Amino acid sequence: MLRVAGGALLGLGVTGLLDSFGRFAIQGIGTPAPVFPTRHLVVTGLYRYVRNPMYVAVVSAILGQGLILGNIQLLEYGGAVWVLFHLFVLIYEEPTLRATFGSEYTTFCAEVPRWIPRFTPRTSHPSV
Repeated sequence: MLRVAGGALLGLGVTGLLDSFGRFAIQGIGTPAPVFPTRHLVVTGLYRYVRNPMYVAVVSAILGQGLILGNIQLLEYGGAVWVLFHLFVLIYEEPTLRATFGSEYTTFCAEVPRWIPRFTPRTSHPSV
């Protein structure tokens, strides 16, 4: 049963990551890398449910692999990666996005949770 759950987490993680990368390139006209950031705030797709779907997807994929392989160290690694992502988001990413996108990002933050996805999509922002 844990392997099935792991396969689901891994599949969802990979799918979410590919979707988010595509949105950054096509809608945001940029990349997730700070050296070539997006020109537009991406608020469609999975971003309507959670502010950081790429990080959630990576952690989900790691935890999924840990469950599939029954590897405790991999599960611990997934937890450590999440903590590092959380710190990066708080210290660098959110202040940078707030400075770059201003009230648009502030509204987005007020309506979409950082880590635990909403059950219903955010609908107050027009689709890009």
